[in-house]
Amino acid sequence: LRAFSACLHRAPALQPLPMIPDYFAFYGLPETFLPDEAVLKRLYYAKSRETHPDFHATTAPENQAEMLRQATLNTDAYRTLSHPDQRMAYLLRQHGLLDEGKQEKLPPDFLMDMMDLNEQLMDLEMAPEPIAQTQIAAEVTALADTLDAGVQPVLAGYEQLPTDHRTAALQQICTYYLKKRYLLRIQQQVATFATRS
Repeated sequence: LRAFSACLHRAPALQPLPMIPDYFAFYGLPETFLPDEAVLKRLYYAKSRETHPDFHATTAPENQAEMLRQATLNTDAYRTLSHPDQRMAYLLRQHGLLDEGKQEKLPPDFLMDMMDLNEQLMDLEMAPEPIAQTQIAAEVTALADTLDAGVQPVLAGYEQLPTDHRTAALQQICTYYLKKRYLLRIQQQVATFATRS
């Protein structure tokens, strides 16, 4: 027991997980859900040229390692920010609103609607019915379109909001993101039924 206790005292303290880099700061861009894609691409190519190994082959090993780090960061930043869903998830994580493994909370009325859709899907599983399948697919598409239309003004106005007013917008966007992800799972299930029939 004494040896075990001594081991505990020698064990290193748990280190906090590293923070995700600030991709917007990396490109010198304001934080936004709707960046100018042409500007983003131009900045990515400019950084790619700056950090290309051929331009640093004769520099000190430390500089070469730093340029490799910068090139990797550039690739990760561009991949994330150029993809709307990944960009949204990234921004929500940056603000502590998306945490993998954490129980996601969705509004009860939305969950009731989803329960109804899931019951319809279970009925389809038992007895495939092309007309019912088409109706469910149309209902899910309509729900997704309504969600998209509702969040667009929030996404468009986010950048202009004062910092202390962004929390409510982020919460709204997070709810949208979680709902959309849920609907996407249902759309995939409906698509699976379509391939079987």
